[in-house]
Order: sequence, then structure tokens, then C-alpha cells
Amino acid sequence: MDGDTLYSIGELARRTGLTVKTIRFYSDRGIVAPTDRSPAGYRLYNINAVARLDLVRTLRELGLDLPTIRKVVDRELSLPDVAKAHAEALAVHIRILLLRHAVLTAVAERGSTPEETELMHRLAQLSEDERRRLIGDFLDAAFGGLDAAPAFAGVMRSMTPELPDNPEAEQVQAWVELAEMSLDSDFRAMVRRMAEEQAAEQARSGLMSPRRDITAAVRDQAGPALTAGIDPASSQADPIVAALTAQYAHLLGCPDDAELRRRLVTRLESVNDPRRERYLQLLAVVNGWPAPESLAPVFDWSVQALRVRAQQ
Repeated sequence: MDGDTLYSIGELARRTGLTVKTIRFYSDRGIVAPTDRSPAGYRLYNINAVARLDLVRTLRELGLDLPTIRKVVDRELSLPDVAKAHAEALAVHIRILLLRHAVLTAVAERGSTPEETELMHRLAQLSEDERRRLIGDFLDAAFGGLDAAPAFAGVMRSMTPELPDNPEAEQVQAWVELAEMSLDSDFRAMVRRMAEEQAAEQARSGLMSPRRDITAAVRDQAGPALTAGIDPASSQADPIVAALTAQYAHLLGCPDDAELRRRLVTRLESVNDPRRERYLQLLAVVNGWPAPESLAPVFDWSVQALRVRAQQ
């Protein structure tokens, strides 16, 4: 092709891979206007029509509407500006599709009722401010009045989900389940009880700053025993249990007796609520953190070891 040659619609179709019908449609819309007409009245196009049609096809495949394409090819609009606007619009559309996919996947996996489906849909579409208010209300119910101490301020921060601007489907699904949990009154009451128990321990210890609590001690003491396969009822577990109860007695300023051990069992069973662990797992997914270590086996081992010795 050279700059002086004119081409029919059929020749353009062969050159561009578009159908004659499509080229005629674009021509009728003024997007690719003919350069001239043949003596028989057929439309003729110059070399620029090929490049113009290639651009039109690309922009259509990218989802731009014809009026906008016409302004772009006529240089009435800047292509970079149009591309930016459409990229932003597409990002919003992708987010909406992602939310829908996450909700539908959760509905399919959980066998949700229509009411649960409606709730999940609403939770998935909350704005950032709405999400913050929902979680803020949950944390206030769980820690309100207890958050003056630095330890609880840190706990509240560590339990705050931050859904990213462009979340993965897994993060959206985790957010929906986490939000449902935060609205559950029983779950709120459970977290509140654990917080009050920890606050009471802290008050008795006379410490008003963050400290290593009994759950960390259980993890560090009982964890290696569990890994080593030590039976919680065996004599090998005796020094481990003694170390745990001694540390708890020191923490509370109480004698290491049967009452303290019963109290420790109750404390560990409270912390070992599976809903707490599930919240932390979901939180890690939403925030993009590494999956937390499950402490349930360590708590189970410790409780069993304490109960066996309470019966002796």
C-alpha cells in the first residue's frame, strides 16, 4: 500500500481482518470516513484507514464505547486520559465482580440461607469507613473501659482487620466471615470475658504495661513437651505443670494450690475457644499476614495435664 492508493471496503477487510459489515458500520458512524467514492458510488479509503481501524478494534476490545473511540481517533480526546479513566472504571468493575464472586463462593460452600446470603452481600459491599465503624463497635464492646492500659491498646490494634484496596477473593471471603463474627453477640461476650480475665490478672499483678501472659508461658512450656510426645499424664510432665502453676501463682500473687490450678484450667479453656482462633486466622488472611500458629493442641495438653493431677 502507498499513500496515494485508495482501497475498497473489501480490500480493507482483507487487510485488517475485520468484516465488511463491521467496516461499513464504523464508516456509517463517521469513525472511519471514506476518502473518496468510485464512479459507481462505492466507498474508497486511503492508507490511514488501516491504522485507524486497527486502533478502533483495539479500543473496542478494551471496552471503550464508540462515541469515545470516535473522539480519540479524531484527536478530540487524549488517548492516555481516556485510558486512565477507563482503567479506573474497570478497576471498580473488577472489585464489584470480585465481591460478587466471593459472596457466591461462600454461599455455595456454606449452604447459606437467603437471610445469610443477604447479610454477606451487605457486608462485602461496605465502604472503608463503614468497615471501620463496624470493627470499632466490636472492639469497643470487647475492650471498652479496658483499653487505657498499653497492653489492651496493642491488643485492639492487633485485632483490627485492614482490607486492602484491591483484595484477593480469599481476603474478601475472610472479611465477610470475620465481620459476621464481630456482629455475633455470643462471640462479643466471649472476647469480653477473656479481656476482663486478662485485665483482672494484670490488676492483681500490679503491672500496667504490656507483659508476657500465661498463654505465652503455656506455649513456651507445653509446646516442646507436646512436640516431644510427652504424655500429659506421665511423670515427665510433672516439672512442666509445676513450672506453669508456679508462674501463674506468681502472676496472681496467690499460693500454688488446688484452687489456683482449677482457676488456671478455667483460664486456659476460655482462651482455647475455637472462635478466637478462627478470628485470628481470618484476620491474618484479610491483613495479608502469615497464618498464625494454632495453640489449641498446646492448650489441650496443658488442661489435660492439670486435670489429671487434680484427680490424684
